[in-house]
Amino acid sequence: MLFKFSGGVWLGIHLGMTGKIRVESADYRPGKHDHLVLLQRERALVFTDSRQFGQVRFYHGSDEPDWWKSGAPEIISREFDRKFVDQFLDRHLKAPIKAALLIQNGFPGIGNWMADEILWRAKVLPSKRTTKLSARECTAIFRVTKFVVRRSLETLGKDFSDPPRNWLIHQKWKRDGVCPIHRTPLRHATVAGRTTAWCPRCQR
Repeated sequence: MLFKFSGGVWLGIHLGMTGKIRVESADYRPGKHDHLVLLQRERALVFTDSRQFGQVRFYHGSDEPDWWKSGAPEIISREFDRKFVDQFLDRHLKAPIKAALLIQNGFPGIGNWMADEILWRAKVLPSKRTTKLSARECTAIFRVTKFVVRRSLETLGKDFSDPPRNWLIHQKWKRDGVCPIHRTPLRHATVAGRTTAWCPRCQR
């Protein structure tokens, strides 16, 4: 969402997966997970994000900021369809698919752990170049992305609870982490500058 203030000041807030905006009294004191508090004479606007998946941006100018005009549709929206995903991936053919998933103007709100979760469920190797993806793999990535985001909103966004126990995230950070499906030891490497985990049996 985008707020316009006097003097050409703009404030953009992306809620991510767990962010919330609420109104409090003017004497409100920030809590542990409050990342932005706009104090006004009679009230305060508070942006809270327990897992820090969201984003706050400021801009000064007479027109809307470019990053707002070029923003990607929310993943759970109808606008985030197969055509949009295919066109976005076509612009990043040389990138590893893990890197493409982390680009926010294509997959807004997708962070490191969620990208690994998506690729594990889609059975796609994180380092695989986008240009090498098959039609089946592209379809799987699109469908799984929708599923992971919706399911995350039902858990993380509702009461800040952890994802289901059979998700990769619970094994991803363990030194002896294993695939939740058949217990194959996970492999780890740096892809797109981020620590990445995958199952060598599921993802080839």
